[in-house]
Amino acid sequence: MNYRETLDWMFAQLPMYQRQGASAYKIDLGNTLRLVSYMGNPELRFKSIHVAGTNGKGSTSHMLASILQEAGYKVGLYTSPHLKDFRERIRINGTTISQEYVIDFIDKHRAYIESNQLSFFEMTVGMAFQYFAESQVDIAVIEVGLGGRLDSTNIITPEVSVITNIGLDHTAFLGTTLEAIASEKAGIIKEQVPVVIGRTTSETKKVFIETARLNNSKIYFAEEYTEEVFASDLKGNYQQENIKTAIQTIKLLCDKGWSIDKQMISDGLSKVVQNTGLLGRWQVLQENPKVICDTAHNNDGLQYVLNQLLEEQYDHLHIVLGVVGDKDLTTILPLFPKNARYYFAKPNLQRGLDEKVLKEKAINFGLKGERYNSVKDAYVASLQAATEKDVVYVGGSTFVVAEII
Repeated sequence: MNYRETLDWMFAQLPMYQRQGASAYKIDLGNTLRLVSYMGNPELRFKSIHVAGTNGKGSTSHMLASILQEAGYKVGLYTSPHLKDFRERIRINGTTISQEYVIDFIDKHRAYIESNQLSFFEMTVGMAFQYFAESQVDIAVIEVGLGGRLDSTNIITPEVSVITNIGLDHTAFLGTTLEAIASEKAGIIKEQVPVVIGRTTSETKKVFIETARLNNSKIYFAEEYTEEVFASDLKGNYQQENIKTAIQTIKLLCDKGWSIDKQMISDGLSKVVQNTGLLGRWQVLQENPKVICDTAHNNDGLQYVLNQLLEEQYDHLHIVLGVVGDKDLTTILPLFPKNARYYFAKPNLQRGLDEKVLKEKAINFGLKGERYNSVKDAYVASLQAATEKDVVYVGGSTFVVAEII
């Protein structure tokens, strides 16, 4: 198989959560544990940092990887989902895994994957861990896919565990209260492994403290960090708490003997995009009209992004909006400004919400505009309608952003 055929085969084996939704969610680590055992336990052959959270875990993971790269380490980075190409999920020092490695891995393990009915995410985690081990990385930053306790990545024993924050998202799987979701995320806390918490609420803080106590793990709250904070090339206002979380995590690595000085931290934070290739976080695609895209897609994330959007200077605001079908629109549509012109579209995947339905729902919250047959058509229409002094925002879903970057 060539690369395209290999990806098609991977996507087709068992449903992929990001594309399919609830039917693809698996609540069992058994397959992953058997897979890594079959491969000789590659996860034991490299150091790691494990990053969970409702929002910010991708940005924080990329910040950590960038800082470690500036410190001269060979750094693996595993994240999800990808925006344009599957290989974005697996990088070493910012360079994506090769097409040849992906093809060879699947070719070598195809019979095992089929006979054991591995999901897309399970086989991808196995691929990443094998690649990092064979490449002899010094450390790998591993982002949780969904939840924590039962996520396929949760078979590692990291140097530090990180939980960025807790919000109401994926409630069908993780629970309908902040305490329940915090409990699932806290599942990445390991025996005697320090844990950094990015942002807490009264409901979540007690869950983290108790879980850390049960695991004899020292717990650090980044929101209490008061030392020097450096600027980042990631310009979203919400990145300030991620910066603190990343710095606190790096300081714990230093306590463990890793060699990372203040200048390396500063350089790493200022070169996140350059060093890691991160896309879609308050990314300005052009000026005049200014076009901004962001992958924020739940109440917690959108509050920050939309507040920052309203701080922009413009004559008129244009919003290209699309969401997935299992999104609770009552939690996000009230956040969007009513004095904007909307361009409703369905992201190009099975889970995408039909643009007609989205428009009908949006009208109930005072959001007015037209619907389009595709995200691309909606985006083109917004650019045609906008003047040089207007702002165009594209978001609502990772998949919407992926289609216009």
